[in-house]
Amino acid sequence: MNTTVLNKDVQQFINANLKSDITKLILKGSPFEEVSIQEIAEQIISKSKCESKLQTWFKTPTIYFPNKLNIEQTSSEITANYKANLVSGNSLIDITGGFGVDAYYFSQKVKNVIHCEINEDLSEIVTHNFEQLKTKNIETIVGDGLEYLEKSRSKFDWIYSDPSRRNDVKGKVFLLEDCLPNIPNNLELLFKKSNHILIKVSPILDLKSAINELKFVKEIHIVAIENEVKELLFILEKNHNKQTDIKTINFNKTNIQQFNFKLYSEVSATYSEPKKYLFEPNSAILKSGAFQQISVQLNVDKLHQHSHLYTSENLIDFPGRSFEIKHIIPYNKKELTKLIPSKKANITTRNFPETVIQIRKKINFKDGGNLYLFFTTDINNKHLVLICKKVL
Repeated sequence: MNTTVLNKDVQQFINANLKSDITKLILKGSPFEEVSIQEIAEQIISKSKCESKLQTWFKTPTIYFPNKLNIEQTSSEITANYKANLVSGNSLIDITGGFGVDAYYFSQKVKNVIHCEINEDLSEIVTHNFEQLKTKNIETIVGDGLEYLEKSRSKFDWIYSDPSRRNDVKGKVFLLEDCLPNIPNNLELLFKKSNHILIKVSPILDLKSAINELKFVKEIHIVAIENEVKELLFILEKNHNKQTDIKTINFNKTNIQQFNFKLYSEVSATYSEPKKYLFEPNSAILKSGAFQQISVQLNVDKLHQHSHLYTSENLIDFPGRSFEIKHIIPYNKKELTKLIPSKKANITTRNFPETVIQIRKKINFKDGGNLYLFFTTDINNKHLVLICKKVL
């Protein structure tokens, strides 16, 4: 950490060049003797990434930014704040501290927070930034969080971990034991030190695999922002022996969509042909697999067992996108062109044998406009096109 970066004139230069072409800036070289142009470029790149994701850090003077990878891997303020509302008490230890965004928000809900970070340089940066953010109740520790726990005589109200996927693990499906730290192998230690464990994992982790690896899973939170799943959160409670609660949340610009259910509840969806309205669940619900629960709880019918689209004669407050169905037709290019002479529409496929790219190539439609075409399969296994308008 080069503290000269924090000098007023260097900070002014960084702020003045947040929108500059980095390549051209590097070629010009550094205007400061004690700060290299590479250090300046790193600050500019990382700070720029924080403008929408971490506004508190972006707006606070003399924040020192780590490399862009640390920024990309950290929680956003939206998800960090959500996590903070899941914990309480006198003490919490974050055994995989990182850039400290989660610890900062935890400190607003818990009296004393310990931030463990094995990277000494990153820990130094985080310690400095907590001072700039005027946070008084976070202790930063350099070292391995699990080793610190083993040596500590304290018991904590909460243990938090954000395990990182090992670089040698390939493929989309992976297990918690493929991450560092290996949480399943260390559950005995964790439960010796706390009755409550909060684990953040990648959205691509398979839920059932994670449940099989862990013990006493009380809740799973699936957190999405603008219909993109960002985090899976597992709350473990020592000796928990009841059903696991699944809580989905999708933060949109104008509203927050929530849908909750109990894992493995025995329910059966109802089915029907398309009615007046069509509903598409948000990504958090799709990740949760709550396809039967949606039908039962919200009193809507599924179009097909594998289509994951829902329909009703009534417009409801649905956790996803809502559409009014204007036309229901077989998959036919001439019929589509006749009904949509502009040849412009938004296309989605659900349980359909062709991809969006293949369909666009066949029917020669451009993307965009105010019409939405859903290519899907109905209860009678017929391929349909639903021509819809979005309900605002």
